[in-house]
Amino acid sequence: MALISIIEDFHPLANEKLLSRAEELRPILRHTIREPIGGFRLKERYSPEKDEIVLHQLPHLSLGKGENLCLDFGEHLVGYLTLELSYTGSHPDAPAFLKLKFAETLGELSENSQEYDGWLSRSWIQEEYLHVDLLPGRLVLPRRYAFRYLKITMMDTSPKYKLLIKQAECRTESSADLSAVRALQSGDTQLDRIHAVSLKTLANCMQEEFEDGPKRDRRLWVGDLRLMALTNAVSFRHFDLVKRCLYLFGGSRFPDGRVSANVFTRPAVEADDTFLFDYALLYTVTLEEYLQDTNDSEALCDLYDIAMQQIEYALRQLDESGTVKEEAVKDCFIDWCEELDKTACATAVLLYALRYARRLARRKNDWSQANFLLQQYDSLRQAAMRRFWDEERQCFVSNSQVSAASQVWMTLADAGTPEQSGRAMRKALSLTEGPRMSTPYMHHYYVTALLRVGLREEAEEHLRHYWGSMLDAGADTFWECWDPEHPERSPYGGSVVNSYCHAWSCTPAYLIEKYLLETINKED
Repeated sequence: MALISIIEDFHPLANEKLLSRAEELRPILRHTIREPIGGFRLKERYSPEKDEIVLHQLPHLSLGKGENLCLDFGEHLVGYLTLELSYTGSHPDAPAFLKLKFAETLGELSENSQEYDGWLSRSWIQEEYLHVDLLPGRLVLPRRYAFRYLKITMMDTSPKYKLLIKQAECRTESSADLSAVRALQSGDTQLDRIHAVSLKTLANCMQEEFEDGPKRDRRLWVGDLRLMALTNAVSFRHFDLVKRCLYLFGGSRFPDGRVSANVFTRPAVEADDTFLFDYALLYTVTLEEYLQDTNDSEALCDLYDIAMQQIEYALRQLDESGTVKEEAVKDCFIDWCEELDKTACATAVLLYALRYARRLARRKNDWSQANFLLQQYDSLRQAAMRRFWDEERQCFVSNSQVSAASQVWMTLADAGTPEQSGRAMRKALSLTEGPRMSTPYMHHYYVTALLRVGLREEAEEHLRHYWGSMLDAGADTFWECWDPEHPERSPYGGSVVNSYCHAWSCTPAYLIEKYLLETINKED
């Protein structure tokens, strides 16, 4: 299910004023040096079985043809690798031919990338084949990697010598300062750990902009930005980075003013030719939430019209029933789930965004627009209830399909009464068949919807189970796609390209700080 677009001769609309301001807000990156804490050898090339080694033996461990050495850096890192190489035996009479494999998780080390045949480019797989002509020497890799484990395999060499790895280090890179954020000490070990891993996930995605994932795709997406901004507000409070991202989206858009689903920032800022209906609406939501945190009058003045353009475009995408038409629904993300009917969700996201847009209009003292948006909200809400609410089943039905996603988004949009929303979310809790939620992105909104209807215990239980099961599976940072019942699931045709540090999975820290911590403290 590739939500991608290829538009021939695409020329984004550029706003140099906004792009210039975004450049002024470019953050200074922070660097640290990390060395491995342990190592092992894999017994076979793609076997999970391993032989542990003592790290202080590293300068004396030699690699001959076909042998490997796996280094464990102890935590998920984003940065640049340097290896100090030497040899034992006779003077090298042939280059050392190396394969370097970077892995975010232990399981990745045992994956055979040659077997991958998915729709995402295999160029995202973090493997390098290198010839080292001169030994001893210092090997500095120019590309940035996201990894915890490094597997070094000697593909070939001369019988006259063996390779020595004298030292390995990673120069990490992030615009976040984890040391400046207090560790949660709630007394609940599991929640404290979930909170810490959430912040680590966010920090490793905070580069010169909020990246969706430092392994892949390494760029700014609207849906990820919204969730990262929420977590940033209760942790790093790096609001200039949020502002920079809002200006980047405003500074490069579709020629008709629509906000692109994502923006490239290197070598120059350029909007991607992919448009997602729900993501564009979340730009308006993210701007209003940023203003709630900062009262930034400059951003309000510069970005207000762009935010309203997203709403106005969406309102033109309604059909005769008064809900979002099929052509626009096809441009919705919502979740990685091919079976999901997204019609109700698309309408609900528009309803949701209308509430935030009205707050923006009132903040701007644009009262005529605020009144217009209220009328549109009321009209759309009534149309949504007529089409999607099933009185007999007491839940929302999207083209005959009952899904958790429809209940979640209609609840967040306040489409029904509080009582109806409560019944809808209880229905979502009881679903055992139908489309399954597959990403932390959707699970965030699921937990938020449970909290909105007062199902606090159920929300906490779900957070513990979903993100906690990632910890149980070995997560150092939270993952892009996770189904505890189907751990190998991938939306791309192969888990080797899955991202295991992904921005949209960072929100448990936000949910804990905003909704759960006070209750936990009271219970103590």
